Amino acid sequence: MKVEVVPHDSTWSVKFEEEAKRIALALGDNIVAIHHIGSTSIPNIYAKPIIDLLVQVKDLAKLDQQCSAMIALGYEAMGEFGLPGRRFFRRDNKAGTRTHHVHIFEFDVAEVQRHLAFRDYMIAHPDDALKYSDLKRELAKQFPQDIQGYVNGKDGFVKEMERKALIWKRSQQTIENS
Repeated sequence: MKVEVVPHDSTWSVKFEEEAKRIALALGDNIVAIHHIGSTSIPNIYAKPIIDLLVQVKDLAKLDQQCSAMIALGYEAMGEFGLPGRRFFRRDNKAGTRTHHVHIFEFDVAEVQRHLAFRDYMIAHPDDALKYSDLKRELAKQFPQDIQGYVNGKDGFVKEMERKALIWKRSQQTIENS
C-alpha cells in the first residue's frame, strides 16, 4: 500500500459530516455519538487522506446484527482488526483508493477516551501537532510503499502523546469540576 500524507484539506470536516449522517441513518438508535478522529480531524497537519470516524454504540451485539447496513454503504467489515471490543470497517472509492475508516466501540470503553483525548490534545497543542505532522511526512518519505514501517515509525511518538493527552484530559476535567 502506498503511503501518502498530504497537507490539511478543509473539506475533510465536511466529508466527515456527510459520512456521519449516512452511518447514523444506517445504524439508527443504536448510535450514541459519532466523532471525527485521526489526523484529518486535527487542523493544519499533514495526514493520509482517509477520514476516520469513531462511532459509539449502545450495544455491540446489536451492531454485529447490523453489519449488512455498513456493507450496503460500501464498507468492508474487518471484525475487531487487532483491537478487542472494536468493530472496524473500511471503504475505498471506485478507483480503489481508501477513503474512510470506521472504528465502532460500545460507548463506555477506554479506547474511546484514548482516541478523543489524543485528538483534543493535538488540537489544543499545535506545537506537538506540528511535530507529529513533520514525523508523518518524514516517515512517508522513508517508507513510501511500506504502511507497516510507517505505522511502526510513529508508534513511540503516538504512545507518548497519548500518555500526555490522557494526563492533560484528566487535568481539564478536574478544572471543569472545580
